[in-house]
Amino acid sequence: MSTNMGYLRSSFVFFLLSFVTYSYATSFEVRNNCPYTVWAASTPIGGGRRLDQGQTWVIDAPRGTKMARIWGRTNCNFDGAGRGSCQTGDCGGVLQCTGWGKPPNTLAEYALNQFNNLDFWDISLVDGFNIPMTFAPINPSGGKCHSIQCTANINGECPGQLKVPGGCNNPCTTFGGQQYCCTQGPCGPTDWSRFFKQRCPDAYSYPQDDPTSTFTCPSDSTNYRVVFCP
Repeated sequence: MSTNMGYLRSSFVFFLLSFVTYSYATSFEVRNNCPYTVWAASTPIGGGRRLDQGQTWVIDAPRGTKMARIWGRTNCNFDGAGRGSCQTGDCGGVLQCTGWGKPPNTLAEYALNQFNNLDFWDISLVDGFNIPMTFAPINPSGGKCHSIQCTANINGECPGQLKVPGGCNNPCTTFGGQQYCCTQGPCGPTDWSRFFKQRCPDAYSYPQDDPTSTFTCPSDSTNYRVVFCP
């Protein structure tokens, strides 16, 4: 009898913990509207998922998750063990990403339940561009909590010095140096970053492009949607 009661108590506690964990998670609905397959990636939560046109992947991220990003990989080939490579966005040759992707890749970045109980999120082209994207709160609340996008034809208009197969690379990866990489102290926009900013004004175009590129939503009432090729 005591053994059964102990099991029931353990099961009930596990249920409560699962409920609390789920209640404090933020959902990210990742949808592929591109007319080609995208291998979505998400770190540190999620890993990776193949998305054919019209498919959706839902990621539940615990509140407090930070330094997180979602991106799409293109022209990938993986074996049955999930090993392979991608033309853009590759994360160490695996389907289930545990690290960041190799540029160029369009990024949806977020940090949940931070200062003043706000989520901070953005689209970033600091790593370059490979796929058009929208990033939106599913239940926007006005102010800085609204849909953002980067849907310009950046691959088609990419300057020759930044152009790579499948995407448009960033100046830091291409040229290096403090002017483009902003590794020490303040830095400002360059002609290369302005190319991206003029086409996607919502997005980060260089590492310190915060004032026009960071968005916030209440962390206790917001879920999000990322769409490739909206």
